[in-house]
Amino acid sequence: MTTEQRKKLESKLWGIANMLRGKMNADEYKNYILGFIFYKYLSEKQKSFADQLLVPDKMRYVDLTHQKHGEFLRIIKDRSQESLGFFLLPEELFHSIVEKGQGKKGADTFILEDLKNVLSAIQQTACGTDSEDDFKDLFEDVDLTSMKLGRSEKEKNNLIVDVLGHLAEIDFQIENAKSDILGDAYEYLIGEFAAGAGKKGGEFYTPAEVSRLLAMIVSHGKKSIKSVYDPTCGSGSLLIRLEEYTKVVNYYGQELNRTTYNLARMNMLLHDIHYNNFDIKQGNTLENDLFPDLKAEAVVANPPFSAKWKGVDNPILAEDDRFVQYGALAPKNTADFAFVTHMLYHLADNGVMAVVLPHGVLFRSGAEGTIRRYIIEKQNSLDAVIGLPANLFYGTSIPATVLVFKKCREADENILFIDASKGFEKSKNQNRLTDDNLTKIFETYIARKDVEKYAHVASLEEIQENDFNLNIPRYVDTFEEEAPIDIDAVAEKLRTLQSEEKDMEKNIAGFCEELGINKPF
Repeated sequence: MTTEQRKKLESKLWGIANMLRGKMNADEYKNYILGFIFYKYLSEKQKSFADQLLVPDKMRYVDLTHQKHGEFLRIIKDRSQESLGFFLLPEELFHSIVEKGQGKKGADTFILEDLKNVLSAIQQTACGTDSEDDFKDLFEDVDLTSMKLGRSEKEKNNLIVDVLGHLAEIDFQIENAKSDILGDAYEYLIGEFAAGAGKKGGEFYTPAEVSRLLAMIVSHGKKSIKSVYDPTCGSGSLLIRLEEYTKVVNYYGQELNRTTYNLARMNMLLHDIHYNNFDIKQGNTLENDLFPDLKAEAVVANPPFSAKWKGVDNPILAEDDRFVQYGALAPKNTADFAFVTHMLYHLADNGVMAVVLPHGVLFRSGAEGTIRRYIIEKQNSLDAVIGLPANLFYGTSIPATVLVFKKCREADENILFIDASKGFEKSKNQNRLTDDNLTKIFETYIARKDVEKYAHVASLEEIQENDFNLNIPRYVDTFEEEAPIDIDAVAEKLRTLQSEEKDMEKNIAGFCEELGINKPF
């Protein structure tokens, strides 16, 4: 897809989103738009799969009826449930519902009940199969009864028909194996909704350039990764990003927010990740670890900054293997290091972990200082500290840092510090990392050498001398001397200005005398 084609597609999608934008906030209308796009994807996936099965019979799936083709439908259903994880009848396909809503299939154009039944049927056809957990309650946030869609059922119906009709005009080219138009479109919309949702946007989306940086780091030098894990996966963007850089066999994620958990599962399927190759669970990662035995080859995360947790007040968590060995528990009002140690617990010996955290984790004392010292001094697993620019993330303007960990480090006698805080491009409401910014960070990370005013390889002795304080300015000197001021030149400039001022006053006084008015001075 060319840049121009991409912009046209994004413009169309945002135009469709705007049909709901005036009726509800971004955190709500995203559920409808993304849910309908997902339904369109499943429909096209079903139609394409069924048509392939029907090639020997020279038939099309949309032409099958219960009366004449019951046996065909039964076979296609069995095959679909096994391969796709769901099943849709011809009359339940996206285009069939749109045609009815537009009056192309009889006089009755009311589709709300039909649409509700179809979305429910998708989930029901997965019941009792291997894909049940991946499709269960996926559309629960698409509330077709909401008064925000319209005061009357007719108003609601007309709005939904318009939205689906505009989506029907977009060709996502899912039959083109090399095309990821749909996945790109979905990621674009999630990003736009995150921006519109303000503070809430940070709960489900990591800016694309930051997710690329983490993916580049954990996938470096690996042609394939057996497993990647994100304990706070949001909409799944960090997990999915890895497929751009390496082959990933299995994806694991956990997410607290129910709506965002649904988005993550949709996002996986939309990016053509088979339901057998991902496992997304819903729950509080710190309080209820739903992957207790997982050791992942890659771990990535952007946990909520300085979240609250119950570790200090919960004796069970206090004795949990994920937290117990560090000599202290993360404070109840700043769970950042609880997430770090949880992730280290799930990191395989040959794995790489990259996590986005607030700068406070680098220097805060007390319990966090104790944990930080243990990680560096006893585990020696911290590989790099990367300082990012301020105002990159939705919901907060504070600068963040990326910490990179490896259990079996090659450079186990030092820690790399990179100060990338000044390399960014200003956009509308936020800053962003350009491709050049990303390249510079990544190449510096790989080279692992001192770069004046940008990077420093600090020995463990140097870290110890700083009492395990990792504040980047202690290691990377970015001080810029101000240009010297020529006092004599400044004095001469002042004298010239004073002389010019006196001449101007004389001219003004002359004009005032001619006009017969008082002088202003």
